[in-house]
Amino acid sequence: MRAWAQELKAQLLTLWFARSHPDTPWYAKALAAGVVAYALSPVDLIPDFIPIIGYLDDLIIVPIGIAAVLRLIPAEILIECRAQAQVGGGKHVGWVGAAFMVAVWLVAATWLVLVVRALLT
Repeated sequence: MRAWAQELKAQLLTLWFARSHPDTPWYAKALAAGVVAYALSPVDLIPDFIPIIGYLDDLIIVPIGIAAVLRLIPAEILIECRAQAQVGGGKHVGWVGAAFMVAVWLVAATWLVLVVRALLT
């Protein structure tokens, strides 16, 4: 289980680097950003406090998302990004990832406020 978690972390780190690679197609960048955001997000489709079912989304959705993005990214870009992830390029990703998640949730909250405000007026 620990090896699987480490592999998942390595794949997410690879997606993170592929997301910012200039030769990655825009649709792969968008999906990679979404998968990484979902994996790092404290908000899930099914809350984790629900026994067994709460972790199923993490065990199913994240790996399927990773597999989908990996198929969309050209092989030479994946090789570069995997090498970058193995070298330890993820040391700064913690702060960058946190900033990215804060930005995603701020945009989502702003959008929600605007939608609710439009519905109420």
